[in-house]
Order: sequence, then structure tokens, then C-alpha cells
Amino acid sequence: MTTTSTQYENASRPLLAVLEAVPRDGWDNASPCAGWSARDVLAHVIETQRDFLAGRGIELGPAPDVAADPVAAWRDHAERVTAVISDDRVVDTGYDGFFGPTTVGATFDQAYVWDMLVHRWDIARSVGADARLSDAELDRIEAGADSFGEALYMEGICRRGVEPPEDAGRAARVLARLGRSA
Repeated sequence: MTTTSTQYENASRPLLAVLEAVPRDGWDNASPCAGWSARDVLAHVIETQRDFLAGRGIELGPAPDVAADPVAAWRDHAERVTAVISDDRVVDTGYDGFFGPTTVGATFDQAYVWDMLVHRWDIARSVGADARLSDAELDRIEAGADSFGEALYMEGICRRGVEPPEDAGRAARVLARLGRSA
């Protein structure tokens, strides 16, 4: 195990719990991500992780079928990713990233684990499931948003922040930075 694979599994377990709570007819519900269903959000999480790893020469095999069985698709995908990022040689591989020199592990941890937390909330909200985020998860989301800077609002990342209600709790304030209304 690596730090990256541990972080990934720590984000994957609660994501899987949310996915398992999605009713069969809930996968096509609209998510907080404009124009995306719950199924689209999960497909995005899987596709972006696969694309990132493929771009570093790491193939995960055939893509899982999110349309046929979203939960099975996640289980298959997460198992393959965990196996790959449990290898120190993989996570320590350097490359020139968007923000400069980095490693596969650092990017996976900063961007893709972060994405799993945010999109877990999106999927849960789309079906009325428990969307709570722990203080540690909110800390991580905030730190990730800070690290992205203005790049957070590039096309395909997050919408511009929205104003949370005056009496909003911490989760609502953090998610408002990401263009979400809690």
C-alpha cells in the first residue's frame, strides 16, 4: 500500500456506500452538475481517472460498463486503480503537470481523490441519500479548492462559486465555493 492508495480507498469506501444506496431508477436523476445525471457523474469519475492513468502509460484494461451496472462498474474500476496506485514505482513517477513538475501519486491524491469526495456529494444529492461530509473531508475539499486557485473554475472543473445562505453551515459554505447549493 502507498499513501495514495490509502487515501483512494478512504474516499472509495464512502463513495461505494452512496452508490449502493442509489435506487435502480435513481441513476438517471439530475445531479447538481448541470446537465449530468447521477450515472453521468459516476462515468465522469471513472473516465477521468482512466484517462489520467492512460496518459501516463498505465492501462487498466477494458472500461467497466457504467450504463449496465454502475455499482459493479465502480467496484471493478476501484479495484484496478487501487492495484495500480499501490505500487510505489507508479505513484513516484514524475511528469510535467498543469501546475508544474509533479508525480502520478501527488496528482491522483490532489485531484482525483478530491473529485471523488465532491462527486460523492453530487450523487447522494441527486437521489436524496446521505450527503454528509466529515470535517476531515471538508478540510480536504477546501485545501483542494485552494490549491487549484482560479483553475478551479476552468471549463469542466467547477462552476463559479455561489453565495451561500447567511446561516449556512460549513458544508454549505465549502460546496458553495464549488458552485453547489447545499
